[in-house]
Amino acid sequence: MKPVRAADAAIRTTARTAARGRAAQAGVAVLMGGALLLTAACSGSKGGGSTDAGGSGGGGSSAASPAAPKTSTAQLTVTPQDGATDVAPKDGLQVSVASGTLTSVEVTDKNGKAVPGTIASDGLSWKPSEALTVGMVYKVNAQAKDAAGLVAASTTSFTTLTPAKTVATNDNIADNGTYGVGMIVSVAFSKSVKNKDAVLKGITVEGSDGTVAKGHWFGTQRLDFRPQEYWKPGTKVTVKYHLKNVEISPGVYGDVDKDEPFTIGRYQVSVADAGSHMMTVKKGDGSTQQIPITAGNDDNPSWNGTMVISGKEKVTRMNSATVANVKGEEYDVPDVPHAMRLTASGTYVHGNYWGNAFGKSNASHGCISMQDGKGGDDSSTAGKFFAASMIGDVVTIKNSKGQTVSPDNGLSGWTLPWSQW
Repeated sequence: MKPVRAADAAIRTTARTAARGRAAQAGVAVLMGGALLLTAACSGSKGGGSTDAGGSGGGGSSAASPAAPKTSTAQLTVTPQDGATDVAPKDGLQVSVASGTLTSVEVTDKNGKAVPGTIASDGLSWKPSEALTVGMVYKVNAQAKDAAGLVAASTTSFTTLTPAKTVATNDNIADNGTYGVGMIVSVAFSKSVKNKDAVLKGITVEGSDGTVAKGHWFGTQRLDFRPQEYWKPGTKVTVKYHLKNVEISPGVYGDVDKDEPFTIGRYQVSVADAGSHMMTVKKGDGSTQQIPITAGNDDNPSWNGTMVISGKEKVTRMNSATVANVKGEEYDVPDVPHAMRLTASGTYVHGNYWGNAFGKSNASHGCISMQDGKGGDDSSTAGKFFAASMIGDVVTIKNSKGQTVSPDNGLSGWTLPWSQW
């Protein structure tokens, strides 16, 4: 029986050895299958068998490169060019676009103040709505879009010119002064003005009640402003100058940007009748005063027309040598009292201590005079009228044998019809 068992044991040992062999072979096969699967997976990540960058194995294609960003076809143009200097304050700035439309334009000075302007209705251009400031740095940010909605942008800067030449500007108004209802604002320029319309736009005279004074040129160096009718008492009037950015003449600019306020006082309008030798003074309270006067004689008649008191002097000297075309005896009175100037040519309303023609005849050399005392008697007729009067009061002379006063002779612009002003 033992040999048989030994044989069986040998057989069982051989069977176990064979089984282990088969198992090992199966394990090898599994490992090889896993390796093949891994290889297939890696090859698939490269397009199904491509072995190098230049190969074409497996019929796959290489990954696409990133697409270049699209660029707007809108082309912005800013004039002046970036970094420009000495740019004209007026008409020196413009933004335009081709192959697109503007969407926004922002222009600011070095202080961050925005420049107003509008984009044209067709969207192709932009201009400022007012002149730029001289000697200022500006920054321009502009954007536009093309038909596809793609945006183009531009950022530039430039500097406006600093004027080498300016014109001095002076007027007859004192800040916060008080004047009569006939006050005319007269502006004088130190040099001839070529661009009159531009200067007119650069000066405004407006009352607190909405009354606007209109400007009228006398020559090239004088510009007067008056309303259609006399100012209303109590009106606050402001003269606004915006001339520093205005090219008054080629290469020459204004010298002032400021507001100049004044007030209209009480109502007083006087009418001197050379025919009756009386002056009627109408006041705002409804009262009327009659004053005996003497006007210009037949050889030296007074001007007819509406004039305005432009100056007051307690005592002044009057000399015929300073007045043109005086007929008859010459005169030189060193102490004419209570003198109120009406014209640049020498017409005054004043006191008179040397004559006695008041209310009787015309005996002066063109002035309107009334009773006074030597040195100026404040209690006299002339003294009281002087005290009650102010610059800007209206004095009209009528029924004189003289001609009508020229509107530029003193502040006599009221003689010019509004339609011609």
